[in-house]
Amino acid sequence: MKKLLAEFFGTFWLVFGGCGSAIFAAAFPELGIGFVGVALAFGLTVLTMAYAVGHISGGHFNPAVSFGLWAGGRFPAKDLLGYVIAQVVGGLVAAGMLYLIVSGKEGFTDVGGFAANGYGALSPGGFSMLSGLIAEFLLTLFFLLIILGSTSNRAPAGFAPIAIGLGLTLIHLISIPITNTSVNPARSTSQALFAGGDYPAQLWLFWLAPIVGAVVAGLIHKSLFDGE
Repeated sequence: MKKLLAEFFGTFWLVFGGCGSAIFAAAFPELGIGFVGVALAFGLTVLTMAYAVGHISGGHFNPAVSFGLWAGGRFPAKDLLGYVIAQVVGGLVAAGMLYLIVSGKEGFTDVGGFAANGYGALSPGGFSMLSGLIAEFLLTLFFLLIILGSTSNRAPAGFAPIAIGLGLTLIHLISIPITNTSVNPARSTSQALFAGGDYPAQLWLFWLAPIVGAVVAGLIHKSLFDGE
């Protein structure tokens, strides 16, 4: 239960901090933080919670990470379902809190895109479904390679959260214009369900591509880097 609660709170903070920065601060009238600020916010959420609760649950905060660690031989299959449920619930609760806050703005009518992920007409830059698939697959693959490598017992101890947080920042700097950056099915689900419209119908991509990319990364790391 402590592990599941750690995953709940970690994913809550990732969605609340990362998506919250995109909703409230990215394009603030005169002093918006822009893409760079949002990218840094996502990286900081993972870095801070990895140090805060990573020693309890491993600090996944992302179903794709759990699947990737399982494929890499670092996480038992019996714990996958519980972790994924805790992560999705944490994201949904965070999105609910964001909705309550944004709905209190003067003149509020709807949440708009609500930092949700999308392709085609829902892509910030108008990128196609294929572009989104390739980006989400590759970026999650490399995210897992960063996680698996930096948490190896052969890596310098204590620095993994920094590498992982900066890795997620870089991922967002690359792909916010493409899909608004997912690499995390829990984060995508929470925002899509509150944004509504056509966003929920596109969720399949933001589950499929990150999980497949993560599993491939786990297999690559296990076969190429974990052996003698």
